Amino acid sequence: MEPLPIGEVARRAGIAQSAIRYYEAAGLLSDPARSSGGWRVFPPEVVDQLKVIRTARELGFSLEDIRVLINGVSPDTPPSLRWQQLAERKLPEVDLLIERATAMKRLLEKGLRCDCVSIQDCIRYDCNPPVSLGRRGQGSSIASR
Repeated sequence: MEPLPIGEVARRAGIAQSAIRYYEAAGLLSDPARSSGGWRVFPPEVVDQLKVIRTARELGFSLEDIRVLINGVSPDTPPSLRWQQLAERKLPEVDLLIERATAMKRLLEKGLRCDCVSIQDCIRYDCNPPVSLGRRGQGSSIASR
């Protein structure tokens, strides 16, 4: 198959040309060949590699994680072993991220129910003061929300 210019690679991979240059500089892509006019040209298989990089970035993998996955181990290491090594290292980080996100979600959900007059009341009453304290206004209660 014929090499592709950077614009066509970007279009097929769904990323900007500047991202391709960035991934080159970061060592995630090998240096491209040059056309007779000096333009970057890539083998067609680089499109799939860029799709993997794009998906990994969208999911929150760092460039270092992607570098290890793509070329951080010997070339004869099968992809399944690469994924296993990355998973063993990343799963504790993801568990912590989920824990923090869950705590934030609970706090924000409490905030949706909050009718406190001041932030001090939020702290004092944990954003859920009894209705009898008059902090809910117009006789409202959590149950009526």
